[in-house]
Amino acid sequence: CGGTTILSTAFLKGLQQTSQDSKAAEFTMKLVPNLLLCLLLLVKLYHTATADDEEPQPPKGPCANWMGGAPGYPGHNGVPGRDGKDGKDGQKGENGDPGEPGPKGDTGEGGAPGIEGPRGFPGIPGMKGEKGEGTYVYQSAFSVGLTSRAPLPNIPIRFTKIFYNEQNHYDETTGKFRCSIPGLYYFTYHLTVYITDVKVSLYKKDKAVLFTYDQFQKSNVDQASGSVLLHLSAGEEVWLQVYGEEEKENNGVYADNINDSTFTGFLLYPDLDLH
Repeated sequence: CGGTTILSTAFLKGLQQTSQDSKAAEFTMKLVPNLLLCLLLLVKLYHTATADDEEPQPPKGPCANWMGGAPGYPGHNGVPGRDGKDGKDGQKGENGDPGEPGPKGDTGEGGAPGIEGPRGFPGIPGMKGEKGEGTYVYQSAFSVGLTSRAPLPNIPIRFTKIFYNEQNHYDETTGKFRCSIPGLYYFTYHLTVYITDVKVSLYKKDKAVLFTYDQFQKSNVDQASGSVLLHLSAGEEVWLQVYGEEEKENNGVYADNINDSTFTGFLLYPDLDLH
């Protein structure tokens, strides 16, 4: 500290002496920074020397005269800290390998019907099937013609010219058709009229159900016809006959080798209880 005081005093005196003239002042302005730097270096060196001269003091306290102990064992692990915050999502990875197929699911509900598609080509014909059991066909029919002129009135006309009578349901000896299969029948007749007028009736079970009248025109051949549907029960009979009071009156039914008078009938539908 004494050296520092001496330097300071000398520095001040030097300033006073150099302030007397301008040259001394200019010199002083240049010298001041250098002197200050030297002054700081001296102060630092002084303090460093003073610290090296001081002796280290012995430790104070209850354990001052004891030697240092051995290092202790490491402590137990602390409690784990809390989970940190989730990090940001990473970049999307590549697609993995396809997994194994899963079990088959339940069948879903059926959808709405689609639009009908175009018609396909005809298929290949199938094999011929086995012969089926035949069904019984009910048949009853006849068709007959007249062979003689002017049949007697008020009795059945005997048509003895047979066109068809396979079942023999028409009796040519009586001129009557006898029903063997109950059902609906169709009857028709076509008569040639010559010489005089014609009045004929179709009878069913002794009752006239159809009448036909034709007025003969002289020097000519006329035609008379009629037809009807009748339901017949088994055993019922149907026939044609001329009606009138006298033998020659209204009895112009005629037949020869070029003119026919015919009577026809056949079964249309058998009754259902026969099936």
